[in-house]
Amino acid sequence: MHENEEAAGELRPEGLARGPPGILRAVQGTQTHISEPGSRMSSPPNANRTASAPGPFLKVVGSSLIGTTVEWYDFFLYGSAAALVFNKLFFPGFEPLVGTLLAFATYAVGFVARPLGGLVFGHYGDRVGRKKMLVLSLLIMGIATFAIGLLPTYSAVGLLAPILLVIFRLLQGFAVGGEWGGAILIVAEHGGAKRRGFWSSWPQAGVPAGNLLAVGVLFLFAATLSDAAFEAWGWRVPFLLSAVLVLVGLYIRVSISESPVFQRAQAEMQQSRVRQKAPIRQVLTRYRREVLVAMGARFAENVSYYLFTVFVLTYVTRQVGLSRGTALNAVLIGSAVQLFAIPLLGALSDRIGRRPLYLTGAVGVGVWGFAFFALIDTRSFVAITLAVTGGLVLHAMMYGPQAAYFAELFGTSVRYSGASIGYQLASVFAGSLAPLIAVALLARYGSGTPIAIYLAGSAIVTIVAVLSSGETRQRELSADIGVDRVGLRGAGA
Repeated sequence: MHENEEAAGELRPEGLARGPPGILRAVQGTQTHISEPGSRMSSPPNANRTASAPGPFLKVVGSSLIGTTVEWYDFFLYGSAAALVFNKLFFPGFEPLVGTLLAFATYAVGFVARPLGGLVFGHYGDRVGRKKMLVLSLLIMGIATFAIGLLPTYSAVGLLAPILLVIFRLLQGFAVGGEWGGAILIVAEHGGAKRRGFWSSWPQAGVPAGNLLAVGVLFLFAATLSDAAFEAWGWRVPFLLSAVLVLVGLYIRVSISESPVFQRAQAEMQQSRVRQKAPIRQVLTRYRREVLVAMGARFAENVSYYLFTVFVLTYVTRQVGLSRGTALNAVLIGSAVQLFAIPLLGALSDRIGRRPLYLTGAVGVGVWGFAFFALIDTRSFVAITLAVTGGLVLHAMMYGPQAAYFAELFGTSVRYSGASIGYQLASVFAGSLAPLIAVALLARYGSGTPIAIYLAGSAIVTIVAVLSSGETRQRELSADIGVDRVGLRGAGA
Protein backbone atom coordinates (compact mmCIF):
# COMPACT_ATOMS: atom_id res chain seq x y z
CA MET A 1 0.00 0.00 0.00
CA HIS A 2 1.41 3.40 -0.92
CA GLU A 3 1.90 6.11 1.67
CA ASN A 4 -1.16 8.12 0.64
CA GLU A 5 -3.28 4.95 0.70
CA GLU A 6 -1.93 4.14 4.16
CA ALA A 7 -3.04 7.54 5.41
CA ALA A 8 -6.43 7.07 3.87
CA GLY A 9 -6.75 3.71 5.56
CA GLU A 10 -5.92 5.24 8.93
CA LEU A 11 -7.98 8.42 8.76
CA ARG A 12 -10.84 7.92 6.36
CA PRO A 13 -11.14 4.45 4.91
CA GLU A 14 -14.23 5.51 3.02
CA GLY A 15 -11.83 7.14 0.57
CA LEU A 16 -10.08 3.90 -0.20
CA ALA A 17 -10.27 2.41 -3.65
CA ARG A 18 -13.27 0.56 -4.85
CA GLY A 19 -13.35 -1.57 -7.97
CA PRO A 20 -15.62 -1.17 -10.97
CA PRO A 21 -19.33 -1.90 -10.63
CA GLY A 22 -20.26 -5.54 -10.56
CA ILE A 23 -17.07 -6.99 -9.07
CA LEU A 24 -18.87 -8.05 -5.90
CA ARG A 25 -21.08 -10.45 -7.84
CA ALA A 26 -20.13 -14.04 -7.23
CA VAL A 27 -17.90 -15.45 -9.95
CA GLN A 28 -19.59 -18.78 -10.43
CA GLY A 29 -17.50 -21.59 -11.79
CA THR A 30 -14.33 -19.54 -12.29
CA GLN A 31 -11.03 -21.14 -11.34
CA THR A 32 -7.85 -19.03 -11.10
CA HIS A 33 -4.32 -19.27 -9.85
CA ILE A 34 -2.18 -16.75 -8.02
CA SER A 35 0.86 -15.36 -9.77
CA GLU A 36 4.29 -16.15 -8.48
CA PRO A 37 5.52 -14.04 -5.55
CA GLY A 38 7.30 -10.92 -6.69
CA SER A 39 5.23 -10.25 -9.79
CA ARG A 40 2.98 -7.19 -9.80
CA MET A 41 -0.15 -6.23 -11.65
CA SER A 42 -1.41 -2.81 -12.63
CA SER A 43 -4.62 -1.56 -11.07
CA PRO A 44 -7.79 -1.53 -13.16
CA PRO A 45 -8.88 1.82 -14.60
CA ASN A 46 -11.49 2.49 -11.92
CA ALA A 47 -9.65 0.93 -9.01
CA ASN A 48 -9.08 4.27 -7.32
CA ARG A 49 -12.64 5.47 -7.57
CA THR A 50 -14.13 6.48 -4.23
CA ALA A 51 -16.91 4.28 -2.89
CA SER A 52 -20.36 5.60 -3.68
CA ALA A 53 -21.87 5.10 -0.23
CA PRO A 54 -19.13 4.04 2.19
CA GLY A 55 -19.52 3.99 5.95
CA PRO A 56 -16.98 5.68 8.19
CA PHE A 57 -14.25 3.52 9.67
CA LEU A 58 -15.58 3.73 13.22
CA LYS A 59 -18.91 2.42 11.98
CA VAL A 60 -17.14 -0.59 10.48
CA VAL A 61 -15.32 -1.22 13.77
CA GLY A 62 -18.53 -0.72 15.74
CA SER A 63 -20.49 -3.09 13.51
CA SER A 64 -17.89 -5.81 13.97
CA LEU A 65 -17.79 -5.29 17.74
CA ILE A 66 -21.57 -5.30 18.14
CA GLY A 67 -22.14 -8.20 15.79
CA THR A 68 -19.38 -10.26 17.39
CA THR A 69 -20.75 -9.47 20.85
CA VAL A 70 -24.18 -10.76 19.82
CA GLU A 71 -22.77 -13.92 18.24
CA TRP A 72 -20.64 -14.75 21.27
CA TYR A 73 -23.46 -13.89 23.66
CA ASP A 74 -25.44 -16.60 21.94
CA PHE A 75 -22.54 -19.06 21.90
CA PHE A 76 -21.48 -18.50 25.52
CA LEU A 77 -25.04 -18.49 26.80
CA TYR A 78 -25.18 -22.16 25.90
CA GLY A 79 -21.93 -22.90 27.76
CA SER A 80 -23.08 -21.18 30.94
CA ALA A 81 -26.48 -22.89 30.79
CA ALA A 82 -24.73 -26.25 30.21
CA ALA A 83 -22.72 -25.72 33.38
CA LEU A 84 -25.73 -24.62 35.46
CA VAL A 85 -29.00 -26.25 34.34
CA PHE A 86 -28.78 -28.38 31.18
CA ASN A 87 -27.63 -31.44 33.13
CA LYS A 88 -30.93 -31.41 35.05
CA LEU A 89 -33.20 -30.47 32.14
CA PHE A 90 -31.85 -32.66 29.36
CA PHE A 91 -29.94 -35.42 31.21
CA PRO A 92 -31.91 -35.92 34.46
CA GLY A 93 -31.27 -39.65 34.90
CA PHE A 94 -27.55 -39.33 35.71
CA GLU A 95 -25.40 -38.39 38.68
CA PRO A 96 -24.85 -34.60 38.82
CA LEU A 97 -21.22 -34.71 37.63
CA VAL A 98 -22.03 -37.24 34.87
CA GLY A 99 -24.99 -35.12 33.77
CA THR A 100 -22.70 -32.09 33.62
CA LEU A 101 -20.23 -34.11 31.55
CA LEU A 102 -23.00 -34.99 29.08
CA ALA A 103 -24.16 -31.36 28.96
CA PHE A 104 -20.60 -30.30 28.14
CA ALA A 105 -20.53 -33.00 25.44
CA THR A 106 -23.43 -31.28 23.65
CA TYR A 107 -21.57 -28.00 24.27
CA ALA A 108 -18.52 -29.47 22.48
CA VAL A 109 -20.64 -30.36 19.44
CA GLY A 110 -20.78 -26.67 18.58
CA PHE A 111 -17.01 -26.63 18.24
CA VAL A 112 -17.08 -29.57 15.84
CA ALA A 113 -19.25 -27.55 13.46
CA ARG A 114 -17.01 -24.48 13.63
CA PRO A 115 -14.37 -25.64 11.09
CA LEU A 116 -17.16 -26.45 8.63
CA GLY A 117 -18.55 -22.95 9.15
CA GLY A 118 -15.07 -21.48 8.70
CA LEU A 119 -14.60 -23.49 5.49
CA VAL A 120 -17.96 -22.60 3.91
CA PHE A 121 -18.03 -18.95 4.99
CA GLY A 122 -14.33 -18.57 4.21
CA HIS A 123 -14.80 -19.86 0.66
CA TYR A 124 -17.67 -17.51 -0.13
CA GLY A 125 -16.13 -14.67 1.87
CA ASP A 126 -13.04 -14.85 -0.36
CA ARG A 127 -15.25 -15.05 -3.46
CA VAL A 128 -18.21 -12.71 -2.91
CA GLY A 129 -17.14 -10.55 0.03
CA ARG A 130 -16.78 -10.28 3.79
CA LYS A 131 -19.94 -8.26 4.44
CA LYS A 132 -22.46 -10.72 2.98
CA MET A 133 -21.07 -13.56 5.07
CA LEU A 134 -21.17 -11.49 8.26
CA VAL A 135 -24.87 -10.78 7.77
CA LEU A 136 -25.63 -14.45 7.07
CA SER A 137 -23.66 -15.78 10.06
CA LEU A 138 -25.47 -13.46 12.46
CA LEU A 139 -28.86 -14.49 11.06
CA ILE A 140 -28.15 -18.22 11.44
CA MET A 141 -26.85 -17.77 14.98
CA GLY A 142 -29.91 -15.78 16.01
CA ILE A 143 -32.36 -18.37 14.68
CA ALA A 144 -30.53 -21.26 16.40
CA THR A 145 -30.29 -19.50 19.77
CA PHE A 146 -33.92 -18.40 19.75
CA ALA A 147 -34.94 -21.98 18.94
CA ILE A 148 -32.99 -23.34 21.95
CA GLY A 149 -35.06 -21.06 24.17
CA LEU A 150 -38.21 -22.77 22.88
CA LEU A 151 -37.00 -26.38 23.24
CA PRO A 152 -39.02 -28.90 25.27
CA THR A 153 -37.03 -30.65 28.01
CA TYR A 154 -36.41 -34.36 28.60
CA SER A 155 -39.37 -34.64 30.93
CA ALA A 156 -41.69 -33.51 28.12
CA VAL A 157 -40.43 -35.35 25.01
CA GLY A 158 -37.73 -37.73 26.20
CA LEU A 159 -34.71 -38.35 23.95
CA LEU A 160 -35.99 -35.91 21.33
CA ALA A 161 -35.03 -33.05 23.66
CA PRO A 162 -31.24 -33.65 23.71
CA ILE A 163 -31.34 -34.51 19.97
CA LEU A 164 -32.90 -31.14 19.13
CA LEU A 165 -30.46 -29.47 21.51
CA VAL A 166 -27.54 -30.97 19.57
CA ILE A 167 -28.99 -29.91 16.19
CA PHE A 168 -29.33 -26.27 17.20
CA ARG A 169 -25.93 -26.33 18.89
CA LEU A 170 -24.46 -27.51 15.58
CA LEU A 171 -26.06 -24.52 13.86
CA GLN A 172 -24.58 -22.21 16.50
CA GLY A 173 -21.14 -23.65 15.89
CA PHE A 174 -21.52 -23.38 12.11
CA ALA A 175 -22.47 -19.70 12.40
CA VAL A 176 -19.74 -18.70 14.83
CA GLY A 177 -17.22 -20.60 12.70
CA GLY A 178 -17.93 -18.21 9.85
CA GLU A 179 -18.27 -15.11 12.01
CA TRP A 180 -14.76 -14.63 13.35
CA GLY A 181 -12.83 -14.45 10.09
CA GLY A 182 -15.17 -11.96 8.47
CA ALA A 183 -15.44 -9.73 11.55
CA ILE A 184 -11.71 -9.29 12.03
CA LEU A 185 -10.88 -9.05 8.32
CA ILE A 186 -13.38 -6.35 7.44
CA VAL A 187 -11.75 -4.18 10.13
CA ALA A 188 -8.14 -5.14 9.31
CA GLU A 189 -8.68 -4.54 5.59
CA HIS A 190 -10.39 -1.18 6.06
CA GLY A 191 -7.62 0.30 8.20
CA GLY A 192 -3.89 0.81 7.74
CA ALA A 193 -0.92 -1.11 9.08
CA LYS A 194 0.26 1.28 11.80
CA ARG A 195 -2.68 0.65 14.14
CA ARG A 196 -3.93 -2.67 12.78
CA GLY A 197 -3.37 -4.49 16.07
CA PHE A 198 -5.48 -1.94 17.94
CA TRP A 199 -8.39 -1.71 15.51
CA SER A 200 -8.50 -5.45 14.78
CA SER A 201 -8.65 -6.20 18.49
CA TRP A 202 -12.07 -4.57 18.85
CA PRO A 203 -13.95 -7.49 17.25
CA GLN A 204 -11.93 -9.67 19.63
CA ALA A 205 -13.29 -7.61 22.51
CA GLY A 206 -16.72 -8.83 21.44
CA VAL A 207 -15.84 -12.20 22.99
CA PRO A 208 -15.58 -10.99 26.62
CA ALA A 209 -18.41 -8.54 25.91
CA GLY A 210 -20.61 -11.43 24.76
CA ASN A 211 -19.57 -13.55 27.71
CA LEU A 212 -20.18 -10.63 30.07
CA LEU A 213 -23.65 -10.16 28.63
CA ALA A 214 -24.49 -13.88 28.71
CA VAL A 215 -23.25 -14.44 32.26
CA GLY A 216 -24.81 -11.16 33.42
CA VAL A 217 -28.25 -12.01 32.09
CA LEU A 218 -28.11 -15.52 33.52
CA PHE A 219 -26.93 -14.15 36.86
CA LEU A 220 -29.77 -11.64 36.93
CA PHE A 221 -32.40 -14.33 36.43
CA ALA A 222 -30.67 -16.83 38.72
CA ALA A 223 -30.45 -14.20 41.48
CA THR A 224 -34.03 -12.98 41.21
CA LEU A 225 -35.81 -16.29 40.67
CA SER A 226 -36.05 -19.36 42.85
CA ASP A 227 -34.12 -22.43 41.67
CA ALA A 228 -37.41 -24.06 40.65
CA ALA A 229 -38.55 -21.04 38.61
CA PHE A 230 -35.15 -20.61 36.99
CA GLU A 231 -35.07 -24.27 35.92
CA ALA A 232 -38.72 -24.22 34.83
CA TRP A 233 -38.66 -21.13 32.60
CA GLY A 234 -36.13 -18.52 33.72
CA TRP A 235 -33.23 -20.03 31.75
CA ARG A 236 -35.22 -19.65 28.52
CA VAL A 237 -35.54 -15.86 28.63
CA PRO A 238 -31.85 -15.06 27.90
CA PHE A 239 -32.04 -17.28 24.80
CA LEU A 240 -35.23 -15.62 23.58
CA LEU A 241 -33.80 -12.14 24.22
CA SER A 242 -31.11 -12.84 21.63
CA ALA A 243 -33.67 -12.12 18.90
CA VAL A 244 -33.64 -8.43 19.84
CA LEU A 245 -29.84 -8.30 19.87
CA VAL A 246 -29.62 -10.03 16.50
CA LEU A 247 -32.00 -7.54 14.88
CA VAL A 248 -29.85 -4.65 16.14
CA GLY A 249 -26.70 -6.33 14.88
CA LEU A 250 -28.21 -7.04 11.46
CA TYR A 251 -29.36 -3.44 11.07
CA ILE A 252 -25.84 -2.16 11.68
CA ARG A 253 -24.05 -4.77 9.56
CA VAL A 254 -26.22 -4.25 6.49
CA SER A 255 -25.26 -0.56 6.44
CA ILE A 256 -21.45 -0.91 6.35
CA SER A 257 -19.25 -0.95 3.24
CA GLU A 258 -17.32 -3.91 1.86
CA SER A 259 -13.57 -4.27 2.52
CA PRO A 260 -11.66 -2.02 0.06
CA VAL A 261 -8.71 -4.43 0.01
CA PHE A 262 -11.02 -7.24 -1.06
CA GLN A 263 -12.64 -5.02 -3.70
CA ARG A 264 -9.30 -4.09 -5.25
CA ALA A 265 -8.17 -7.72 -5.28
CA GLN A 266 -11.41 -8.74 -7.01
CA ALA A 267 -10.99 -5.96 -9.58
CA GLU A 268 -7.45 -7.08 -10.39
CA MET A 269 -8.53 -10.69 -10.75
CA GLN A 270 -11.37 -9.68 -13.04
CA GLN A 271 -9.07 -7.57 -15.20
CA SER A 272 -6.31 -10.19 -15.37
CA ARG A 273 -8.72 -12.97 -16.42
CA VAL A 274 -6.41 -15.54 -14.81
CA ARG A 275 -7.83 -18.76 -13.45
CA GLN A 276 -8.28 -18.76 -9.69
CA LYS A 277 -8.12 -21.96 -7.68
CA ALA A 278 -10.67 -22.51 -4.93
CA PRO A 279 -9.51 -20.66 -1.78
CA ILE A 280 -9.38 -23.84 0.30
CA ARG A 281 -7.15 -25.49 -2.33
CA GLN A 282 -4.78 -22.54 -2.26
CA VAL A 283 -4.67 -22.64 1.53
CA LEU A 284 -3.87 -26.34 1.63
CA THR A 285 -1.19 -26.12 -1.05
CA ARG A 286 0.47 -22.76 -0.36
CA TYR A 287 -0.30 -21.95 3.26
CA ARG A 288 -0.01 -25.24 5.16
CA ARG A 289 2.69 -23.87 7.45
CA GLU A 290 0.68 -20.75 8.27
CA VAL A 291 -2.41 -22.83 9.09
CA LEU A 292 -0.35 -24.96 11.49
CA VAL A 293 1.12 -21.84 13.10
CA ALA A 294 -2.38 -20.41 13.62
CA MET A 295 -3.65 -23.69 15.07
CA GLY A 296 -0.74 -24.00 17.48
CA ALA A 297 -0.93 -20.34 18.51
CA ARG A 298 -4.63 -20.79 19.21
CA PHE A 299 -4.21 -23.85 21.44
CA ALA A 300 -3.34 -22.37 24.84
CA GLU A 301 -5.48 -19.31 24.19
CA ASN A 302 -8.56 -21.45 23.55
CA VAL A 303 -8.01 -24.00 26.34
CA SER A 304 -7.31 -21.34 28.95
CA TYR A 305 -10.36 -19.26 28.06
CA TYR A 306 -12.86 -22.07 28.49
CA LEU A 307 -11.24 -23.20 31.73
CA PHE A 308 -11.30 -19.66 33.13
CA THR A 309 -14.87 -18.84 32.08
CA VAL A 310 -16.88 -22.08 31.64
CA PHE A 311 -15.30 -24.88 33.64
CA VAL A 312 -14.77 -22.55 36.59
CA LEU A 313 -18.57 -22.50 37.07
CA THR A 314 -18.55 -26.26 37.59
CA TYR A 315 -15.42 -26.24 39.76
CA VAL A 316 -16.70 -23.54 42.11
CA THR A 317 -20.16 -25.11 42.55
CA ARG A 318 -19.29 -28.84 42.52
CA GLN A 319 -15.77 -29.04 43.94
CA VAL A 320 -15.61 -26.05 46.28
CA GLY A 321 -19.30 -26.10 47.18
CA LEU A 322 -20.02 -22.39 46.75
CA SER A 323 -23.08 -20.84 45.09
CA ARG A 324 -23.49 -20.34 41.35
CA GLY A 325 -23.75 -16.60 42.08
CA THR A 326 -20.20 -16.56 43.45
CA ALA A 327 -18.84 -18.15 40.28
CA LEU A 328 -20.92 -15.98 37.95
CA ASN A 329 -19.87 -12.78 39.74
CA ALA A 330 -16.19 -13.69 39.46
CA VAL A 331 -16.55 -14.34 35.72
CA LEU A 332 -18.50 -11.09 35.31
CA ILE A 333 -15.74 -9.04 36.93
CA GLY A 334 -12.99 -10.85 35.04
CA SER A 335 -14.76 -10.41 31.70
CA ALA A 336 -15.28 -6.70 32.37
CA VAL A 337 -11.56 -6.23 32.99
CA GLN A 338 -10.66 -8.27 29.92
CA LEU A 339 -13.01 -6.21 27.75
CA PHE A 340 -10.72 -3.21 28.29
CA ALA A 341 -7.48 -5.20 28.32
CA ILE A 342 -7.90 -6.64 24.82
CA PRO A 343 -7.77 -3.36 22.81
CA LEU A 344 -4.99 -2.00 25.05
CA LEU A 345 -2.88 -5.08 24.41
CA GLY A 346 -3.79 -4.99 20.72
CA ALA A 347 -2.42 -1.45 20.61
CA LEU A 348 0.72 -2.58 22.46
CA SER A 349 1.32 -5.20 19.77
CA ASP A 350 1.52 -2.37 17.21
CA ARG A 351 4.52 -1.06 19.14
CA ILE A 352 6.43 -4.16 20.26
CA GLY A 353 5.14 -6.77 17.81
CA ARG A 354 2.63 -9.60 17.88
CA ARG A 355 5.06 -12.36 18.83
CA PRO A 356 6.59 -11.04 22.11
CA LEU A 357 3.17 -10.29 23.56
CA TYR A 358 1.71 -13.61 22.43
CA LEU A 359 4.60 -15.57 23.96
CA THR A 360 4.24 -13.70 27.27
CA GLY A 361 0.56 -14.61 27.41
CA ALA A 362 1.22 -18.28 26.60
CA VAL A 363 3.89 -18.62 29.29
CA GLY A 364 1.66 -16.71 31.69
CA VAL A 365 -1.41 -18.94 31.40
CA GLY A 366 0.78 -22.04 31.63
CA VAL A 367 2.05 -20.90 35.02
CA TRP A 368 -1.16 -19.23 36.20
CA GLY A 369 -3.13 -22.48 36.01
CA PHE A 370 -1.54 -23.68 39.26
CA ALA A 371 -2.28 -20.39 41.04
CA PHE A 372 -5.79 -20.39 39.55
CA PHE A 373 -6.96 -23.54 41.34
CA ALA A 374 -5.04 -22.75 44.53
CA LEU A 375 -6.83 -19.40 44.78
CA ILE A 376 -10.26 -20.93 44.14
CA ASP A 377 -9.66 -23.61 46.76
CA THR A 378 -9.38 -20.86 49.42
CA ARG A 379 -13.18 -20.40 49.05
CA SER A 380 -12.66 -16.62 49.23
CA PHE A 381 -14.66 -14.59 46.73
CA VAL A 382 -11.81 -12.07 46.41
CA ALA A 383 -9.33 -14.86 45.69
CA ILE A 384 -11.68 -16.52 43.17
CA THR A 385 -12.19 -13.20 41.39
CA LEU A 386 -8.42 -12.64 41.32
CA ALA A 387 -7.95 -16.13 39.87
CA VAL A 388 -10.41 -15.53 37.03
CA THR A 389 -9.35 -11.93 36.32
CA GLY A 390 -5.63 -12.71 36.32
CA GLY A 391 -6.20 -15.62 33.96
CA LEU A 392 -8.28 -13.52 31.55
CA VAL A 393 -5.71 -10.69 31.46
CA LEU A 394 -3.00 -13.20 30.54
CA HIS A 395 -5.36 -14.67 27.95
CA ALA A 396 -5.86 -11.15 26.53
CA MET A 397 -2.11 -10.94 25.85
CA MET A 398 -2.70 -13.60 23.23
CA TYR A 399 -6.20 -12.65 22.15
CA GLY A 400 -5.53 -8.91 21.74
CA PRO A 401 -2.92 -9.23 18.95
CA GLN A 402 -4.37 -12.46 17.54
CA ALA A 403 -6.70 -10.94 14.94
CA ALA A 404 -3.97 -8.86 13.29
CA TYR A 405 -1.46 -11.70 13.65
CA PHE A 406 -3.67 -14.26 11.88
CA ALA A 407 -4.76 -11.79 9.17
CA GLU A 408 -1.11 -11.04 8.41
CA LEU A 409 -0.32 -14.73 7.89
CA PHE A 410 -2.40 -15.03 4.70
CA GLY A 411 -2.82 -13.34 1.31
CA THR A 412 -5.92 -11.38 0.32
CA SER A 413 -7.57 -13.94 -1.95
CA VAL A 414 -7.44 -16.67 0.72
CA ARG A 415 -7.33 -14.64 3.92
CA TYR A 416 -10.89 -15.38 5.07
CA SER A 417 -10.45 -19.11 4.40
CA GLY A 418 -6.95 -19.41 5.82
CA ALA A 419 -7.53 -17.44 9.02
CA SER A 420 -10.88 -19.16 9.65
CA ILE A 421 -9.56 -22.67 9.08
CA GLY A 422 -6.54 -22.20 11.35
CA TYR A 423 -8.65 -20.55 14.04
CA GLN A 424 -11.59 -22.96 13.95
CA LEU A 425 -9.72 -26.25 13.52
CA ALA A 426 -7.81 -25.53 16.70
CA SER A 427 -11.07 -24.93 18.54
CA VAL A 428 -12.09 -28.56 17.93
CA PHE A 429 -9.00 -29.92 19.67
CA ALA A 430 -8.64 -27.14 22.24
CA GLY A 431 -11.75 -25.27 23.42
CA SER A 432 -14.32 -27.99 22.70
CA LEU A 433 -12.44 -30.60 24.71
CA ALA A 434 -11.19 -28.35 27.53
CA PRO A 435 -14.33 -28.51 29.76
CA LEU A 436 -14.74 -32.23 29.03
CA ILE A 437 -11.13 -33.06 29.88
CA ALA A 438 -11.24 -30.82 32.95
CA VAL A 439 -14.44 -32.46 34.27
CA ALA A 440 -13.02 -35.93 33.62
CA LEU A 441 -9.77 -35.08 35.42
CA LEU A 442 -11.70 -33.60 38.33
CA ALA A 443 -13.91 -36.69 38.59
CA ARG A 444 -10.89 -38.96 38.62
CA TYR A 445 -8.44 -37.06 40.84
CA GLY A 446 -10.69 -34.69 42.81
CA SER A 447 -8.13 -31.91 42.44
CA GLY A 448 -7.35 -28.97 40.19
CA THR A 449 -3.64 -29.81 39.90
CA PRO A 450 -3.98 -32.29 36.98
CA ILE A 451 -6.07 -29.68 35.16
CA ALA A 452 -3.33 -27.10 35.69
CA ILE A 453 -0.80 -29.56 34.22
CA TYR A 454 -3.08 -30.00 31.20
CA LEU A 455 -3.18 -26.22 30.75
CA ALA A 456 0.62 -26.01 31.02
CA GLY A 457 0.92 -28.65 28.29
CA SER A 458 -1.31 -26.64 25.98
CA ALA A 459 0.87 -23.57 26.64
CA ILE A 460 3.93 -25.48 25.43
CA VAL A 461 2.16 -26.23 22.13
CA THR A 462 1.46 -22.51 21.63
CA ILE A 463 4.97 -21.42 22.57
CA VAL A 464 6.50 -23.79 20.01
CA ALA A 465 4.10 -22.61 17.29
CA VAL A 466 4.72 -18.91 17.86
CA LEU A 467 8.50 -19.38 18.06
CA SER A 468 8.40 -21.12 14.68
CA SER A 469 6.83 -18.05 13.06
CA GLY A 470 8.41 -14.74 12.18
CA GLU A 471 7.11 -11.35 13.29
CA THR A 472 4.23 -10.17 11.06
CA ARG A 473 3.63 -6.63 12.33
CA GLN A 474 5.15 -4.82 9.32
CA ARG A 475 3.32 -6.82 6.67
CA GLU A 476 0.94 -4.97 4.36
CA LEU A 477 -2.41 -6.54 3.55
CA SER A 478 -1.77 -5.88 -0.11
CA ALA A 479 -4.57 -6.20 -2.64
CA ASP A 480 -2.08 -7.15 -5.36
CA ILE A 481 -2.71 -10.79 -6.18
CA GLY A 482 0.82 -11.05 -7.50
CA VAL A 483 2.26 -10.35 -4.07
CA ASP A 484 -0.42 -12.28 -2.24
CA ARG A 485 1.94 -14.55 -0.38
CA VAL A 486 5.02 -13.20 1.37
CA GLY A 487 7.10 -15.83 3.16
CA LEU A 488 7.28 -15.13 6.87
CA ARG A 489 10.65 -16.78 7.30
CA GLY A 490 12.26 -13.57 6.10
CA ALA A 491 9.96 -11.26 8.02
CA GLY A 492 12.13 -11.07 11.06
CA ALA A 493 12.41 -12.94 14.31
